[in-house]
Amino acid sequence: QVQLVESGGGLVQAGGSLRLSCAASGSISAILAMGWYRQAPGKQRELVAVSGNLGSTRYVDSVKARFTISRDNTKNTVYLQMNSLEPEDTGAYYCNAKSRSGSGLIDYWGQGTQVTVSS
Repeated sequence: QVQLVESGGGLVQAGGSLRLSCAASGSISAILAMGWYRQAPGKQRELVAVSGNLGSTRYVDSVKARFTISRDNTKNTVYLQMNSLEPEDTGAYYCNAKSRSGSGLIDYWGQGTQVTVSS
């Protein structure tokens, strides 16, 4: 089992910045990747950014050059630095950990943190 606790959401004006944090605990050694998803009202949850254990990162096109994902393995924490925020970035942001489970993978989710960008 992996537990994820997020923090850092809030209300910000367009053009502003926020940093989200997600601290993992439990079966840390089984985690293969950590990332962030978001869900806007009436829309499906989408991948925002993901960081693999070997340092690879991937971003959805709409946030490239504005968002940066990073991990501090000493603190078992993943961060999402969000700059130049736009109203379209508004939504609930969820931390995700992909973990080994037997011969397969299992997804763990945080409780979500709200990001609201005003125009």
